[in-house]
Amino acid sequence: MEENKKKMGFNIIKNDPTDGHKGFGKGALSLDNVSPVIIDVNAGEAEIDIGAMHARSAVEKGIKFLPNQEEVPNGKPYWLVWVTIDRKVEGPYYAGVTACFMTVDREIRRGYKSLPEHVNRMDKSLKRHIIVDHMDEKSKHTLSQFLRAHNEDLWNNSSDELKKGLLGE
Repeated sequence: MEENKKKMGFNIIKNDPTDGHKGFGKGALSLDNVSPVIIDVNAGEAEIDIGAMHARSAVEKGIKFLPNQEEVPNGKPYWLVWVTIDRKVEGPYYAGVTACFMTVDREIRRGYKSLPEHVNRMDKSLKRHIIVDHMDEKSKHTLSQFLRAHNEDLWNNSSDELKKGLLGE
């Protein structure tokens, strides 16, 4: 009997969540415009890794994450940055940018991250918040250079809050 019951899982719904239908999926958030950017703090490099949407980025694969940073004393630092793109009259822009810290120690296959923080920050990005104040200066610079290089128009159309947060201007 248990085999016949369908399980409800979290669905990423593309485009219009309702698509003309009423009922299932109505009011669901579309994740079409959010992208995870991973920043390697030591290397000063950033890249989009869609696998991070489900904690399956290249950095996270094969790692058991622990809730205490002290348990991973030699962890290499990374930032997972949720970047949401939206459109306004002037054109598309970086609307939500929120950063979450994590560490990874490949040698012991362990890492540190706060899963609730990662989920909440993705939600905040979708809701057009800018949360980058807690990032180190080098990583802020890496992120600003990456966002600019990715699309100069998106950067130029973005809020002063984002630019001040990353550039300190």
